[in-house]
Amino acid sequence: MKNDNVIYPQPFVKWVGGKRQVIDKIKNKIPSNFNDYYEPFVGGGAVLFNINSENIFINDINEQLINVYHQIKNNYKELAYQIDCLNSEEVNSIRYEKLRELYNDKIINKELDLECAALFMIINKYCFNGVYRVNKKGLYNVPWNKKTKVKIYELDNLKAISKKLQNATIKSGDFLNLLKTVKKGDFVFFDSPYAPLNETTFNSYTQTGFTKYDHKRLAQEFKRLDGKGVYLMLTNHNTKLIRELYKEYHIELLDVKRAVNSDASNRVGKEIIITNY
Repeated sequence: MKNDNVIYPQPFVKWVGGKRQVIDKIKNKIPSNFNDYYEPFVGGGAVLFNINSENIFINDINEQLINVYHQIKNNYKELAYQIDCLNSEEVNSIRYEKLRELYNDKIINKELDLECAALFMIINKYCFNGVYRVNKKGLYNVPWNKKTKVKIYELDNLKAISKKLQNATIKSGDFLNLLKTVKKGDFVFFDSPYAPLNETTFNSYTQTGFTKYDHKRLAQEFKRLDGKGVYLMLTNHNTKLIRELYKEYHIELLDVKRAVNSDASNRVGKEIIITNY
């Protein structure tokens, strides 16, 4: 399934935990031959866009993010036009707060439409470090990054992503829902919200978060699929919890940079890639 001569699309958002900085290491560990590709925590899509498979199945719990995938698949030119209209002036703190307010109105009114996708992409480039964080009401609350004019998209890249997604099944919900049709010989890449380095706390990428119980559910599903003869890869922080949950599989350490840590001395750390092959 690998083809090093292919020019791959690039992620359309900056995403915390995204795999751009380690994509070459991940690509080197992708199985040489597999059938369908599944990614239940697709995030920014760095791995997805480097996969060669005729049948792709992706999911994310973040409905607003998945709406962007749908809009790029079906309406990438119209999405670009919407972005241009909304991003026609320089951004300051007042303008950013107005854009964020418009986006949160979309969340409140459950309007997963073209304008919501455009606002999502704009705010992602003007917010602090591409962080996606919501409050207890489910409203986006990340502050401005103090940049006044940012390139939000490349049209050729949106076109390439749209082409990539034409045969993709795109869902939003619990990760288990995507995996019901996985068969022997398929390949699943798991990049769930990471277990915290301090295991007494958990980060909230959505209103519900991803708990220790969820990590245990994920490990159980990993073992179930392993028993079916599915190729599996998982990435996470190098923590005691994760090493214990996947102790029977192959574990490789990776050095990574953590751009969102406020303490510069803690911006380099260890992650792990886990495979069953």
